Amino acid sequence: MDAGGVRTWYAEHGTGQPIVLLHGAFTDASQFRATVPALAERFRVLTPERRGHGHTPDIPGPITYELMAADMAAFLDTLQIGRAQLVGHSDGANVALLVALTRPDLVGRLVLISGNFHHDGLVDGLDLSELAASEYLAQAYGQVSPDGRAHFPVVAAKIFQMATTGPALKAADLGQVAARTLVMAGDDDMISAEHTLALYRGIPDSELAIIPGSSHALILEKAALCNGIILDFLTKDPAPTFLPIRRAQMPMSSL
Repeated sequence: MDAGGVRTWYAEHGTGQPIVLLHGAFTDASQFRATVPALAERFRVLTPERRGHGHTPDIPGPITYELMAADMAAFLDTLQIGRAQLVGHSDGANVALLVALTRPDLVGRLVLISGNFHHDGLVDGLDLSELAASEYLAQAYGQVSPDGRAHFPVVAAKIFQMATTGPALKAADLGQVAARTLVMAGDDDMISAEHTLALYRGIPDSELAIIPGSSHALILEKAALCNGIILDFLTKDPAPTFLPIRRAQMPMSSL
């Protein structure tokens, strides 16, 4: 479909309330292969692939988080489905966060998996250039991209530039997120634990899940556990707690 001038590929599974899954960088919707079946039992699951990723062609010019958030808003507007639950992983979480900030009318509940609101949230010493030079990722890209295997270095350079200079939100910006939010990460993630905690603390109506024994690929490594936590968050209201600290002063309407 054409969404804001981007010829966007997407797949659709199941019926019910819409959920949009936003994949990470250097990959495509197939990264949710262990997630889609669980969610499609309850929801209408949409898996768009963003500009320069998967089956969606690249567009001349840079790739930025802001552009991809605008693309995603255009995708949701074009489908005319109203509010959707957004579940994003890695760069997809960053895009989902920006959509929640810029187009809150499009977002129901928000699940941010291994995302970062600022580029300094990556763990110290992480070398993203290794991903940009990955032969495995280049081959996977070439198998589905209409631009062909030879275009991967162009897209990889754009993604590398984007991830090393963005996103660049401040912790104070997170206070503007109105959606009820689940923040998830692996306990050995490429996003630092301190940054994940800052993301959780910055979003007023948020919950935190750290998945033990997992990395940045937690949705594949601990699929059953992650799916259960996500489904619980999306299908149930918050449980009352006996000894609230952070939430003690929250109005009952947000709980």
